Amino acid sequence: MKFEYAFLCKVIVVISNSLKSIFMKNIFLFGLVLLFLSCNNEEVKHQLKNGMYKVELDVQDNEQLPFIIEVTSPGSLKAFNAEEVIDIDEVVYKGDSIYINFPVFRDYLAIKVVENGNWSGFYISPDRDRKVNLKATFKAKNRFESNNKPEEDVTGVWETVFSKGIPGDEYIAKGIFKQHNERVTGTFRTTTGDYRYLEGIMDGDTMKLSTFDGAHAFLFTAKVNDSTMEGTFYSGKHWKELFVAKRNTDYELTSANELTFLKEGYERFEFSFPNSVGEQLSLDDERFKDKVVVVQIMGTWCPNCLDESKYYSNFYKTNKDKDIEFVALAFEYAKTEELALKRIDRLQSKVGINYPILLAQHGTADKAKAQEKLPMLNHVLSYPTSIFIDKKGNVRKIHTGFNGPATGDKYVEFKAEFEGFIAELLAE
Repeated sequence: MKFEYAFLCKVIVVISNSLKSIFMKNIFLFGLVLLFLSCNNEEVKHQLKNGMYKVELDVQDNEQLPFIIEVTSPGSLKAFNAEEVIDIDEVVYKGDSIYINFPVFRDYLAIKVVENGNWSGFYISPDRDRKVNLKATFKAKNRFESNNKPEEDVTGVWETVFSKGIPGDEYIAKGIFKQHNERVTGTFRTTTGDYRYLEGIMDGDTMKLSTFDGAHAFLFTAKVNDSTMEGTFYSGKHWKELFVAKRNTDYELTSANELTFLKEGYERFEFSFPNSVGEQLSLDDERFKDKVVVVQIMGTWCPNCLDESKYYSNFYKTNKDKDIEFVALAFEYAKTEELALKRIDRLQSKVGINYPILLAQHGTADKAKAQEKLPMLNHVLSYPTSIFIDKKGNVRKIHTGFNGPATGDKYVEFKAEFEGFIAELLAE
């Protein structure tokens, strides 16, 4: 009987331990489920809500630089600047932080979702060590709020001077604007490029324009009085300058083909820089012999260069069976060669560029430093700049800057001039 009793006790202990084990496992599993649900709830809580947002960056003088973003899904957004629509598909969720990476450029938004679906955070440019506070308002559709009926119509051409009277800083521009009711769109063209797609309003006698494309963060405000305007241009939080303008329908800038040239004593344009896999390329390489070559001086950080690269890439794809080659020389802000090459690979992948982009310089895009790498040029005045070389290796034209899609008719003119000149060189 003692044996049977002892055996029974052992059986009861085993069963008891098994039940206890099962119970503890269930408790553990239940805890995992709660943790999973909690994580999911946390994720849902911090996900971006679908809808329109007005994002505002802090700039100087207590001004706000606004732009509009639409969230179409937690991982997909659109940014709007006048006719420009930027598709964004690189959204990273990490803890309660969200990182929104614009296509091509290295700059990004680092945000948190706060009350009522609004955001707070920063616009960060890591290569240039810049950080700007931002906030975003959910379900806000207006870029600027208009408090007064427009008293002026800025439609037309404006002869403009930035930093007037300041030696070394003064430069000219051409304002091109269209106004419908209070809404204003357009851009400023300079001798080295344009300020891309600007959008805003006339609020009484005050014009307000802005753009944000992942690299440019521009705000223009100006008082307008019939045929004149006086205003301030803000570039992010790091720069501002005054400008003045007057109506001038016939105003034209200096030709972009007359600003950059080969210095006396130089007959050829030469370079030797590595591609993304470390191979040195130069104009002496077989792929460029007996061909028309367009050399593009650019940077992956430069929106005007992006516009030009898109156009050149499409042109090259449809004409690569002809005796023409493109090659880009990239001058990068990225602090290391490895990062700079990653930027180049990213640009080529995103845009679909299948001509070589060589790393000419990293750590800075300073134009004086760039000119040291290309001593045959009188200066590197603008990113981008294009050098046109004929089949014999002679420089036939150097075009400074780029009139992008935001310039309207000037972009159409540029394309016609470019394609016509290339046709002439190919026919030789």
